[in-house]
Amino acid sequence: MLKEKAQILDHEQIRRALTRIGHEIVERNRGTEGVVLVGIRTRGVPLAERLAEVIERIEGVQIPVGVLDITLYRDDLSSVAEQPIVSHTSMPMSVEGRVVVLVDDVLFTGRTARAALDAIMDLGRPARVQLAVLVDRGHRELPIRADYVGKNVPTSTREVIAVRLREIDGDDRVVILERTDL
Repeated sequence: MLKEKAQILDHEQIRRALTRIGHEIVERNRGTEGVVLVGIRTRGVPLAERLAEVIERIEGVQIPVGVLDITLYRDDLSSVAEQPIVSHTSMPMSVEGRVVVLVDDVLFTGRTARAALDAIMDLGRPARVQLAVLVDRGHRELPIRADYVGKNVPTSTREVIAVRLREIDGDDRVVILERTDL
């Protein structure tokens, strides 16, 4: 059982975090040449699309956005579901020689990011891969670090970070849920 403990980001705070991340992506890559944003399904996709809009407002350039399904790359596939639902990966162009910015909602153990790296490498050899996340909650199990972070939120293992986005959930907010059954 999960109950809401606290809201950590509202719509405006999410917008500001994405605006800052967009500026950081442009600055770190000295522009937008060769940059492609790749959203990790599910909530990484609308976040990548929003980042592309931010960067277009900043630079006046449209950044390509890809969609990455990592289902078959997960190391916990057998524990996720007996019959996992595989969506599709959609890349607007080859990742070969490009700067790929993986976009996800929450960085936790690092296993999703590792699976995304494997999936990207199967598509080609990028010049660099960077990671942008809305929330970094800690508790890493793998040596993975985000290049761009909207908000660092120290959590306990009893807590869950729930990102709600209007494109999927009807509203924008990030909340901490606490397990009450442990």
